[in-house]
Amino acid sequence: MSGTAWHARVECGPEVGAGFLVSARHVLTCAHVVRCSDTDPVTVAFPNSRSLGALSAAVAVRGDWRGGPADPGDLAVLELAEDVPLSPARFAPPGAEHGGRELIAYGFPRGYDEGMLAAYRALPGPRISDEWVQLEALTGHGQPLVAGFSGAAVTLADGSVVGMVTAVAGGREVRVGRMLPTEVMARYWSGLGELVPTGHRPETLRRLYALVRRAEAEGTGVDANRLYGDAVGPFGPPLPPGGFPSLSRAAAYVQWEVPEPEAADRLADRLQELLDGPDAAVGARPASSWSPVVVEIDHSGAGPDQVTVAVSAYRDGRRRPVGAGRLPTSAVRGYVQQRLDEAADQLAPDAEELVTFVLPREWLNEPVAQWECSAEDSTPLGCAYPLVVTDRARHRSGRLRRQLRKKWQKLDVSPGAAVHRVECGTRERPGGLRRRLWDGDAHVAGFASPPGAAREYFDVSLTVPVPVLLWRRTGCPGGGHDGPCAGAEFLDELTASLTGVPPAELPRHVQKLRLDADAEGPDGHWARELQLLWDDPRCFPEPAASLHTPVA
Repeated sequence: MSGTAWHARVECGPEVGAGFLVSARHVLTCAHVVRCSDTDPVTVAFPNSRSLGALSAAVAVRGDWRGGPADPGDLAVLELAEDVPLSPARFAPPGAEHGGRELIAYGFPRGYDEGMLAAYRALPGPRISDEWVQLEALTGHGQPLVAGFSGAAVTLADGSVVGMVTAVAGGREVRVGRMLPTEVMARYWSGLGELVPTGHRPETLRRLYALVRRAEAEGTGVDANRLYGDAVGPFGPPLPPGGFPSLSRAAAYVQWEVPEPEAADRLADRLQELLDGPDAAVGARPASSWSPVVVEIDHSGAGPDQVTVAVSAYRDGRRRPVGAGRLPTSAVRGYVQQRLDEAADQLAPDAEELVTFVLPREWLNEPVAQWECSAEDSTPLGCAYPLVVTDRARHRSGRLRRQLRKKWQKLDVSPGAAVHRVECGTRERPGGLRRRLWDGDAHVAGFASPPGAAREYFDVSLTVPVPVLLWRRTGCPGGGHDGPCAGAEFLDELTASLTGVPPAELPRHVQKLRLDADAEGPDGHWARELQLLWDDPRCFPEPAASLHTPVA
């Protein structure tokens, strides 16, 4: 196996599968091989380079696979903890698997930790559900595709990769399987675009994908569908049904599905015009200047006291996982305290860090800004960092992400935003609030009462693309009460404090308010226990992945 030391063995809990190195730090495998990565470490070994030992890895990218045997997108990209001194796999041109050629897969069936080879061929004909190529054993006596081959590279005789094994089909006597060809794998990870020869000039692809990464990192809000139309022209292939969910998907479609090579050049040219044009950089603090450290908390499905927690950092527009686990709720604070410093170390030295808690709706009033930095440092997190929260359901909504991007394009040139007040004990119908927020083109909403006392109004505001919500966690309880309303006083102070502050600067402004409140003590400042929901999707160029898999 000289020259193919890039074949990898992947373990995640009880799951054992295969994978293959595609860069100094990235390994491709099946998403179902690492479905337990929220509770068990992922380790990668290279059987043909044993001196490297077992290396730790994190899931950097997941495809669209959701747990079913016929779900598309069964692909995961693993990021190793360190670079490995091995030459990565090289790829054959798309379609090279056909013509009855012998195909080899290197997997790890039970009892063969060093690996076994299986010889197959690709059946001619269309892809199954436009996703899989069917494989058939060359003989009835060789090694079948069994558990342990998932994620294995499928190669030609010269070692070049044409796809990845994802499934075994049929009964004991039926030796067939399925693979994802490289052009389908590229739908779920744009990083393959620069690695596979597709008839485009290599320099064109390098330039195109560098611009895509830059656009996603800067959060420019480029319309991928319109950009595609500019690239292919009025007589080019139409948009696929539903359009493109991201700019990287549009670039991959142009590379793999549009027969005219010049379309990739036009796409790159048009994208560069948008990025470098006179109106490309406006606003006091573009979204790209924030470097988020993200703490994601979600229900685990393992009981009411169990949640999944993942901590990651964004650098150069890419997500870098730091740690993930399933924990009892009582252990969440300690876990986050341990991981935040590790995540901050992933940021560039001059980065403007932004700690973002992505929370289930019933956790949005959790005092995360008052959590201490560590057992040895009593500084509240909200004083140590600009710290915001956001709603997990909203974070996953494609409709709201798109609408929020449009809102931020207006806010980037705004000197400030008026506070839309939701008063204590309001008799306004929730539907009336929804209409008011829409009709008023609201950007900031302030609540006189905490979420528990104004649940219907709070839930409505989360379904409208209002980028910023503010409240005090133990504010006015609502309903009738004697004397001045503390909630109204809070909104008066909030409105005065936010006047003239650009919305993009609010995380830093609220950090200063928290420092002032901490200095005055628990009862002296109007901004004590201030909670800020601040939601700019451009800070998070990759779609959010689920913290857990529906497969047990």
